[in-house]
Amino acid sequence: MTPAVAAPPELRTHPIALVPAVLVCSAAVLLFGFQERLPGYAMLVVGLLVAWLVDRSGRTERLLADLALIAIGQVIISTMSLKADLSNEAMVRFAIVLGSAVAVPYVISRFLHRERVIRFPWRTGRRWTRTQWVYLVVVTTAGWLILPFYFITSGVYENWPTVTEPAEIARLFVGVNAVGTWDELFFICTVFALLRRHFPTWQANLLQAVVFVSFLWELGYQSWGPLLTIPFALVQGYTFKLTKSLTYVLIVHLIFDAVVFCVIVYAHNGWPAIFPFVPA
Repeated sequence: MTPAVAAPPELRTHPIALVPAVLVCSAAVLLFGFQERLPGYAMLVVGLLVAWLVDRSGRTERLLADLALIAIGQVIISTMSLKADLSNEAMVRFAIVLGSAVAVPYVISRFLHRERVIRFPWRTGRRWTRTQWVYLVVVTTAGWLILPFYFITSGVYENWPTVTEPAEIARLFVGVNAVGTWDELFFICTVFALLRRHFPTWQANLLQAVVFVSFLWELGYQSWGPLLTIPFALVQGYTFKLTKSLTYVLIVHLIFDAVVFCVIVYAHNGWPAIFPFVPA
């Protein structure tokens, strides 16, 4: 059993640190939300420059280094379109690019900076509480009730390829779950963890949610989707802070993704008929 994950080491910080952090995280809105690469990169550069100035003034410590890791991940992601595509080439591209967005910041932090801020705590040595088990039931019920209505009535299921053949459905299942797993590795274990070194949890959580929701928008969660994805991103961050368990937040996420998968298949084929409160 591995011990529970320790809180991020405390560093010298200052409220002015929010300025570069907001710039770096808000660049995701341009990069993924509006898909404006050059303005997004420019905002990242400005944010990192401000972080360097703030570090140099002595008000903060290692702010530039941590924001740079977040920026690197965003730049790597931005090198490809996030439009859902189930072809062999697209799935390999997703695996390489998204995998690199997690691996590169981790390698730099662990082996260049010689720090252990980015961690992936699969086992914490703690038993799940009754509240955690009840929460899983609540999550399953909420996903079953809300997600079908959102996907079908808004038409956003059309942002995913039509799947009718067994092989296509299997690919969709793998893709949805793989991206859902990656979400927690990057947005929670990387972005959120790095931000928590410099900001109170609520501020770090809001900042990571900006990046998380912007990514989900380009991925296909559009229309009124942010009304769902913003609370989801915030709750995932807060849940990780409480449980310190990647396994737990990942299970929560994959429950939602299981419903998403079923809804997309249902919207294209009329089965599985397990959603009685939405139109066929």
